[in-house]
Amino acid sequence: MTAVEKTSPAQKWRWLIALIITAAGVLALIYWSPQGLYLWLKAFHIISVIAWMAGMLYLPRLFVYHCDAEPGSKQSETFKLMERRLLTVIINPAMTATWIFGLWLAYDSEFYREHWLQAKFVLVILLSALHGQMVRWFRDFQNDRNKRPAKFYRVMNELPAVLMVLIVLLVVLKPF
Repeated sequence: MTAVEKTSPAQKWRWLIALIITAAGVLALIYWSPQGLYLWLKAFHIISVIAWMAGMLYLPRLFVYHCDAEPGSKQSETFKLMERRLLTVIINPAMTATWIFGLWLAYDSEFYREHWLQAKFVLVILLSALHGQMVRWFRDFQNDRNKRPAKFYRVMNELPAVLMVLIVLLVVLKPF
C-alpha cells in the first residue's frame, strides 16, 4: 500500500461530516436568504481564495525541500505527511469553496457578462490546472518517483503568485 492510499476510516468520516455540515450551511443560507447574502458569499469567497493561495504557494516550497530528502528516510516521510495534510485539509477544500462561492457570485451579480470576469475565469482555470499538476507531483513524491530537481519546483513556486497578481488586478481595476 502506498502512502497515498493510507486513509483511516476516521479520516473518511471526518471528510464526510465536514461535507455534510458545509452543504447544510449552504442550503440554510439559500433557504434563509438574508438581506446581505451577497456580502456573506463574497466574504467566504475571499477567505477561500486566501486559504487556497496560501497552500498553492507553500506546497511547491515543500517539494523543494523534499527533493533534498533521501527517499524512504524519516525526513522524506515527514514531508509526505506535511504535503498530504496541506493538500487534503487546506488546498483541495479551499479550491472547491472558491469555485462554489465564485460561480455563485458571478451568477448572482450577473458579472459573468463582463469581459474582465471572463478573463479572470480563464486565469482561475489555469490556476486550477496548476493545482491539478501539483497533485500529480504530490503523487510522485508519495510514491518516491520524483524525477525533477529542486530548481524546477522553485520556478513552479512563482506561477501561483503571478496568476494571483493578474487575477487581483482584473478584479480591482476591471480594465475591460
